[in-house]
Amino acid sequence: MSPAPDLRPEPLAGPPAGRAPPAWGASAATAERPSPAAGDGPRSRPIGNPAPPRFRPLILPVGDTALTVDFGDAIDPLRNRAVLALEQSLAAAELPGILETVPSYRALMIVYDPAEIGFGPLAEQVRARLDRLEGRALAPRRRWVVPVAYDPPFGLDLDELSQALGLPAEAILSRHATPAYSVYMVGFAPGFTYLGGLDPALAVPRRASPRPIVPAGSVMIGGQQAAIVSVPIPTGWYVIGRTPMRAFDPDRADPFMFRPGDRVRFRPVRPAEFARLAALPADELRILAREDAACQDF
Repeated sequence: MSPAPDLRPEPLAGPPAGRAPPAWGASAATAERPSPAAGDGPRSRPIGNPAPPRFRPLILPVGDTALTVDFGDAIDPLRNRAVLALEQSLAAAELPGILETVPSYRALMIVYDPAEIGFGPLAEQVRARLDRLEGRALAPRRRWVVPVAYDPPFGLDLDELSQALGLPAEAILSRHATPAYSVYMVGFAPGFTYLGGLDPALAVPRRASPRPIVPAGSVMIGGQQAAIVSVPIPTGWYVIGRTPMRAFDPDRADPFMFRPGDRVRFRPVRPAEFARLAALPADELRILAREDAACQDF
């Protein structure tokens, strides 16, 4: 019996010593990494592609019905932008056999029907699009202004967070509500929304004692990220407020409010306004929060 192929990722530290990192779209990697023949399964070396000097994407098998394009191992706006650009490029191409794409912080999983397309041919299609990603403009993103009540009883961990950061609560709220956040990914729980763009002064390790449950709509901070809770969950993140918006509603035609690439700002509201907004029909609240103008930024 032949030994199992070695599918371990190649190092992400960069090109070999003495060699300049290739520009995105350079042909050197094509010569280094032979393409599988049509219909071939995963090769012993993951198919990669040149990228900006900061990282090199790798194409790796995920079982026999999916592959992932891995742009590195860090939370980084450039990596996330590349993930979304690749997803949009594949959607525009309408390649046969692709069933679903799942973006994350720094990787794109592509689920495919192996009866229609194999790992090798799909990897070749992906690699061709990676070669053309540099400078690709993202499709216009949706933007939202999300109302958040920070006052008690909504900011469950605000006092604790203030002590952990050495910042007064007012400064925390100001720093939290100021940035324009990017939706990096949606997952963990249905509609759970991970946001990039948190003020570095608010980065904090998770709580030593996780809460057994926090309500849907909780607005949280954990590590260098912010998040909007979609359904009641346990968590070790710091809960600093709550929004009446429903990030996930199975009764809506589109159950998920936020999508990767959307832009979000938080608007502080008092408890009385929170109660008024929470009483509105979900679709009406959604319309109030949506900014219709397409944007590259706020």
